Amino acid sequence: MSTTRDTDSRTGDRDTDVRDGDRDTDVRDGDRDTDVRDGDRDTDVQAGGRDTGVRAGEGSDAAAVRDTEARDAGELGAAGAQLSTAPRDTVVPGSFGGARAPGAAGWLAWTGRETVGWARWFWRQLTSMRVALILLFLLSLGAIPGSLIPQSGQDATKVADFMDRHETLGPLYEKLGLFHVYSSAWFSAIYILLFVSLIGCIVPRTWQFVGQLRGRPPGAPRRLTRLPAYTTWRTGAEPEAVREEALKLLKRRRFRAHLAGDAVAAEKGYFREIGNLAFHIALIVMLIAFAWGQLFKSEGNKLIVEGDGFANTLLQYDDFKSGNLFSTDDLEPFSFVLNKFRGTYEPSGPNRGTPRIYEAAVTYSEGADGKEKQRTIEVNEPLEIDGSKVYLVSHGYAPVVTVRDGKGDIVYSQAVPLLPLDSNVTSTGAIKVMDGYRDADGKRDQLGFQAFFLPSYGGANTAVVSQFPALLNPVLNLEAFHGDLGVDSGLPQSVYQLDKKNMKGFKDSKGKQLRENLKPGETMQLPNGAGSITFEKGVKEWAGFQVTQQPGSGWALAGALTAIFGLAASLFIQRRRVWVRATTGPDGVTVVEMAGLGRSESAKVPEELGDLAGILYDLAPGTPDTPDADPDTEAKTTTPEPPAELPAEPPAVPAAEGAETE
Repeated sequence: MSTTRDTDSRTGDRDTDVRDGDRDTDVRDGDRDTDVRDGDRDTDVQAGGRDTGVRAGEGSDAAAVRDTEARDAGELGAAGAQLSTAPRDTVVPGSFGGARAPGAAGWLAWTGRETVGWARWFWRQLTSMRVALILLFLLSLGAIPGSLIPQSGQDATKVADFMDRHETLGPLYEKLGLFHVYSSAWFSAIYILLFVSLIGCIVPRTWQFVGQLRGRPPGAPRRLTRLPAYTTWRTGAEPEAVREEALKLLKRRRFRAHLAGDAVAAEKGYFREIGNLAFHIALIVMLIAFAWGQLFKSEGNKLIVEGDGFANTLLQYDDFKSGNLFSTDDLEPFSFVLNKFRGTYEPSGPNRGTPRIYEAAVTYSEGADGKEKQRTIEVNEPLEIDGSKVYLVSHGYAPVVTVRDGKGDIVYSQAVPLLPLDSNVTSTGAIKVMDGYRDADGKRDQLGFQAFFLPSYGGANTAVVSQFPALLNPVLNLEAFHGDLGVDSGLPQSVYQLDKKNMKGFKDSKGKQLRENLKPGETMQLPNGAGSITFEKGVKEWAGFQVTQQPGSGWALAGALTAIFGLAASLFIQRRRVWVRATTGPDGVTVVEMAGLGRSESAKVPEELGDLAGILYDLAPGTPDTPDADPDTEAKTTTPEPPAELPAEPPAVPAAEGAETE
């Protein structure tokens, strides 16, 4: 009888038949068991206790049921142990205390058992992955109000304005803590419970996985035919030689393998559990990093005109916000001066006016007596000093103006930064002359000018807006007022807005509000000898900087990257076990059995087992069956005396049953 291989490709599964000449003996008479599965599942042919093919079906319900039954019966033993460190929830709520003995002592003992039982049950629920995902989802939902509703820690003015405009929602939001979401009791409770859940889930699983790494793969079960992937053949090689070659083969394929009795036990795919644990540990690192960053962060903005400087102190900022645990002592000592802002723009085309170069040249020093250094700050290239970063966030123009009183004395002369209104840097602002001014009669007064600046004015017949962001045709439009600016009332006001409530406008010769367009070098005279204002030829530029301290951002990034790679490993790496048993049969011929077990039903396990079986078969080729084999017993074969060792170059014999790969 000759042994041939017939590979039937069905949904990725292999089915190897043993044929006798032209007669298919896949289904035999007598005690042979023919197992026909539904759909595209394999036809499993067994002869006694020997399975004649690699059987495993993708989505094979029958194999899964048999595997479960075998595990329940304890037939697989340690070999069928859990292939992950995920805890199994075997405890359900009920009468944890059991029977209660009579009397007070019995009641106390029963109460103690009930209390401990319920506490353990609640702990298992809290540390389950299901509850962790629910808490993570609740944390995401809780962060939504923090993005949509003004927060008192970021902008108290907006919170007060919201309270004034919403008489019903305002007090309700205040009671619910929606104006300070991230420091509210309910958000902190979700955050802490998520921490406890993740830590309580990870710590025992980590120790369990360490124990698995320190141990060895479990030995082969008594009946390998119970496993979902299985193949076997007979060979003339010695069992010891087969096991030795199998051990070498599995180690070359990066399995953890060792000899366990009459079989080689191997396991692979530990990175799946490593990735799973790394993902959850990374979540904890990210949560800690985000919490640390929110509590100790600081963020301030400063507008600096060319030639002016900045020192990193709280009073120097235009606006500043920080975390709840931030202290002014945490500000890094440094300073810098804006030497020059440089900006160039696209002159034509669909991107006309888009910045091409946008950079600020600064001179900075670290500490009180640090050495001065030169640096260019660009939009995506901040200046990093210790734990602080200085970002370039905005730009505008600061026309230089000179104001004289009725006697011609200079009472105000400086660059006035104006805020841009559009992409062409049409800018607006206020010029306030508060002290030192006297009118034509020598009386003290205050002057205010509403200013509009157009870096590229289109002309008298165009709209009063800039046509281009660069300084091509600068024009300064001014409206003049006098009276009380309101700066002495004690109420805060913006330096860019003019409070006209207690001011009067200067009138021109026609009795209208005095308003003029000035080009560099031109002067607007105030009526009745009240003075003048001159638009000097020099127009400076200003740059807006944001200084941030965000501790923990590096840890958050590392945690995010680790979580991504850990999740990928846990999803795409399959943990599986392989056993190779080589024993001497009743007729003296070596019987080789190979079986595989995966964490879940997957076509990869039988495919990999088929590849391994094909290689091992080439090293330990099969022997032909005798034509008069007894069909009622396990395969009996008359074979020549097997060699003592495996041949260095095995002869070209067809591969074993179930060993061929597609």
